[in-house]
Amino acid sequence: MTFDLTTIEKLVIQIHATPPRVVINFAGAGAQALAWLHSVGGSSRTVLEATDCYAAPSVTGLIGFEPEHFASSEVARALATQAFIRAGALTEPGAPVAGVGCSATIATDRIKRGEHRACVAVCDANGITTCSVTLAKGARTRVEEETLISLIILRAVARACGLANLPELPLLPPERAAIHTDPIGLLPRLVNGEFALLTAWPNGALIPAKQQPDVAILSGAFNPLHNGHRQLAAVAADWLGQPVYFELPLVNAGKPAIDPAETERRLLQFQNGAPIFLTTAPLFGQKARLFPHSVFVIGVDTAARLIEPRFYQNSHANMLASLAEIRRAGCRFLVAGRLQGDHFLTLGDLLLPAGFHELFEQVPEHAFRADVSSTEIRQAN
Repeated sequence: MTFDLTTIEKLVIQIHATPPRVVINFAGAGAQALAWLHSVGGSSRTVLEATDCYAAPSVTGLIGFEPEHFASSEVARALATQAFIRAGALTEPGAPVAGVGCSATIATDRIKRGEHRACVAVCDANGITTCSVTLAKGARTRVEEETLISLIILRAVARACGLANLPELPLLPPERAAIHTDPIGLLPRLVNGEFALLTAWPNGALIPAKQQPDVAILSGAFNPLHNGHRQLAAVAADWLGQPVYFELPLVNAGKPAIDPAETERRLLQFQNGAPIFLTTAPLFGQKARLFPHSVFVIGVDTAARLIEPRFYQNSHANMLASLAEIRRAGCRFLVAGRLQGDHFLTLGDLLLPAGFHELFEQVPEHAFRADVSSTEIRQAN
């Protein structure tokens, strides 16, 4: 198979001149693409990280499941998704990133019974594109198959960087590249469980992540966001000596799920503000896994629900287990009082479970009191 390395060099130069940065996960073949990217100066502007997952336990450890076939689009997509999450963690907030995953099986020192094939996927904020090729078995050497698959990966990186007019793949009859694009936005994929959480930045960028430790969070439905939320965040920030971010859970205990369109509407309320975390974690035990060693800023009405067994399958034991999990994660609560009828309700009015009092701290009434709620605002409108 003839190959024009000058064409490759020109393409790599173009890639390095674009803003997007990538993480690449290889499984089975394709590492030559990384060598090409590094062969031209400026690769640090493109490559954040690359991982060669060769042993099966290495692949399953990264993607989190045991696939039926390792060289498959399912695995490539999972590798690309994990690469996308990792890219977001390695860059500055809101930077354009993409994840590339390759799952392949090629010629080796023995005759394989199955096909020689490669699946390469690119995951970014717009969705996932997969390119799958079944190779003509025996038509190429191992080095030639490795080179072809590396070219597929390099083209995938170029596409992620917005480049067109890419070099043609030197395919043989009857080989063909099957390209499939799923233009699924990040919000539906969060709901579908591909990501644990998304960070919405003021510039509109959505970046996925696995965890966000050591933060202070004010969680709510924010329907609508009002001055009480903002004031509580400001008071809590002063009290804790750290910024307070908002969390919008798309699934809430006792409330219907928020669809992507409604989520986007609510996010518009936070423009030019602090980053917002989006999750599908309705319970604070689940939130503690996403935000270990963090402080949750809540109202006393939320604190009351937090210790109600009805939110834990009507099980007192499940409620205690959730509080224990929150404590193990190193999390705690900062609680603001709230007017109920003629009484200003505080932590002192709640019967906290024995052994868990240290998880809760009261914001004094003189430091914060806002007799307003989202429900009242909606009813007034």
